[in-house]
Amino acid sequence: MYKGEADVLRLVARKTLTLEQIAKEASLNEDSVRRIVESLKSSGHVSVDVSESVRGEPTGELSGYAGSTFPEISVFRKALAGASIKDLSPEERSIGIRWAKVKGLVSIEGGRLAPSKEENEAASIGQSLKQAYLQLKKTGSCDAVLMEELFERKLITKHVIRTTSVSYTGKPIQESEAGFDVNVPARDAIIGKNHPITRMTNRLRTIMSELGFQEMDGGVIESSFWNFDALFQPQDHPARELADTFYINGYMPLPADKALVERVKKAHEEGWKYKWDPKEASKAVLRPHTTCLSAHYLAAMKDKRPRKYFAIGRVFRNEATDYKHLAEFHQVEGIIAWEGAKFTDLLGVLREFYRKLGFEKIRFRPSFFPYTEPSLEVEVYFEPRKQWLELGGGGIFRPEVSIPLAGVYPVLAWGLSLERPLMLLLELEDIRELYRNDVDFLTSARLKI
Repeated sequence: MYKGEADVLRLVARKTLTLEQIAKEASLNEDSVRRIVESLKSSGHVSVDVSESVRGEPTGELSGYAGSTFPEISVFRKALAGASIKDLSPEERSIGIRWAKVKGLVSIEGGRLAPSKEENEAASIGQSLKQAYLQLKKTGSCDAVLMEELFERKLITKHVIRTTSVSYTGKPIQESEAGFDVNVPARDAIIGKNHPITRMTNRLRTIMSELGFQEMDGGVIESSFWNFDALFQPQDHPARELADTFYINGYMPLPADKALVERVKKAHEEGWKYKWDPKEASKAVLRPHTTCLSAHYLAAMKDKRPRKYFAIGRVFRNEATDYKHLAEFHQVEGIIAWEGAKFTDLLGVLREFYRKLGFEKIRFRPSFFPYTEPSLEVEVYFEPRKQWLELGGGGIFRPEVSIPLAGVYPVLAWGLSLERPLMLLLELEDIRELYRNDVDFLTSARLKI
């Protein structure tokens, strides 16, 4: 046992300390303390306990809602008045309807809203959200279910605080016997291997090929036409704002197929009831999803023969990064264009896809996405954590998407972030570790993914 280990052991023998406390009292940096503690843990002299606490910080948007009305409550009130979808504000259409439906506040029949709960029930939901906001401001925490909802809605920023405590086990320190100690760990062999992202990409490409899919390809800079308009996303949708999308200076030409442009324009003007602007559709963006590739390939179909396509590519979101979210990541996407397809076919393909990825327990729950209806989220049971985790979404492209593009309905579609399952398979706590170029992480990452 060398001096650094002896010094640390002397400190924790008196009382349990955190890594930060050990570093301060031993006048060492935390990386050195971490290595020493790992060595003492391997020799059985100390035990290590890692605890996590999560704090939530309300955004300005949440503060605004708490001071007035949440969008879903506003939609419910208009439903009480017998309003139709066209009577709603852009925010109520894009945000309010989704959460009002998720919470069972309203139903939609023939384009008109109908309340599904009593007024006092809706008031209770709104009050719970405002109470959660006040608790977050005061303590950084609130009801776990509400906290997850607010985080999903990007109304709070999560901060995960990890604390590592070190305790002495009571094992006595013994001097080594003379001669060689065959129990001393050997130095790890450093071998060459591909980055985990590359290996995961290759594995997913193999899985999709085994399922009979052809790969799609395209550039990362696209026009808003392919990213938004072709997917029936209205030109006043919040996702188009600078807060969510990286815009590039300049414009890109609309498709040379004038009939296609006219069909998309007609779908918007008849479906969303506004005048479609070709200049807005020409704006250049860093693609926020790979679904623009699906739009390209559907538009290029010359007949209605069944087709299966997939894509694995980089996408970009103008949002804050944290332990579960990145501003630049890889999206995996698949579509099946077949007029005989059914929703149950989508469920079957998704089960097989995730099974090949290594997840045996899979379940689906209803959800909402702008360009699929019906929509679902995929959850897998992750055995090491003993919990269900959301790993992707899917659904059937709305007729307003697939018919103007290819004259085909239905088109099954799904997607997920490549990094999310990789984070689970490598047992990482922070998704950003994949891109930190940490040599220790790269050399120690397991070969099989």
